[in-house]
Formats: sequence, C-alpha cells, structure tokens
Amino acid sequence: MKERVRGCVSCHGENGRGTNNVYFPRLAGKPAGYLYNQLVAFREGRRKYAPMNYLLAYLPDDYLMKMAQYYADAREPYENPGPPAVSQSVLVRGQALVTKGDPGKNIPACATCHGANLSGREPGIPGLIGLRPDYISAQLGAWRYGTRTAIAPDCMQLIAARMTEEDVAAASAWLAAMPIPANTEPAKQSSERLPLACGSQKP
Repeated sequence: MKERVRGCVSCHGENGRGTNNVYFPRLAGKPAGYLYNQLVAFREGRRKYAPMNYLLAYLPDDYLMKMAQYYADAREPYENPGPPAVSQSVLVRGQALVTKGDPGKNIPACATCHGANLSGREPGIPGLIGLRPDYISAQLGAWRYGTRTAIAPDCMQLIAARMTEEDVAAASAWLAAMPIPANTEPAKQSSERLPLACGSQKP
C-alpha cells in the first residue's frame, strides 16, 4: 500500500505526516472512517479539488478503505505549532469556542465532538491538532458557504453557518496554536450523545 499511495506524498507528506503547504492537511492517525468518507466525497465530487477528483475518479470502495486504513494506522510525530499571528483577545475567543462553545449562538464546543484532546473520535470525526490556521479557516468557510458537504445530517454545515468570520478566525488561530497533547489517539466510539446528529458517525 505504501507504493500505491506514492502519489499522495508530494501533497500530504511521507506516511501522511503533512508538508509545509498550509492547505494540504496531515492524514496520519486520523480515524479510518473519516478518511474513507473524504475519499468518497472527492470521488463523487461533493468535495471539489481537481487533482483529488481526478486521482480518485475510478477507484472502488474497497481500495479507498484500504488507503484510509493505511493512513489511520500511520504513527508519525507532530511538529510543534508555530507562534500565533493574532492578538491575545482573539486567542481567548478561540479557546472559548473550542472548549466551551457559544450557547448564545447554539454553537457546541469543538471538544464535545472532536474529543477532549481534539484528536478526533472514531469512526468518522477527525482530529484538529497539527493543522495550520489557514487550512482550518478554509474548511470552516467552505462549510459556511455550502461548498463542502458531508453525509447527511451534515452537522458541520449547521455549526459553521452559525459562526461569524471572526469566530472562524479565532477558532482556527487557537486550534493551530494549541500544544500537541501527550495522547494523540482518536477517542473510541461510545454511546455518548453528540450535540447534533452527525452523518459521519453513522454505522
């Protein structure tokens, strides 16, 4: 499989560890269900990025699942986050959104779904650690404007639509600046009820 995914390395790094390009995310260690759902979304055109759409156009489900499991099993070290390029007040707002949410806007805390360590939750919720602020902001913006969609019910589209541009910038900045936790493993799937029904967690 390492040779089969050789075409992924230039953008996502060896074993999915990431590269210096802020818009290509790290893949290593994310839940296999999440990675599989994204591969299918690119293949079917629900996520639009021409190189990915082209590469995946004719790959069958079982092949995509093997790719997803390969990256889910990869254990690569995380780079230390760089210094934030925003003010302390923006970081404070970002930390509040990520750890407590904003009840007044009906925005749940990111940690409620993405795990206490923000390292993801099996089977289909990704980790948010080790990502650049521009990438996080771009994805939240894509959900806000409906250019990125997920399996219905699309909980992230509902949440992102409640966020202002300032909220997106603050959450993105804090997530990118937070220290890498000692435990980077995704949380196990549990019977814990999420704040919104989420298609990515369907069995």
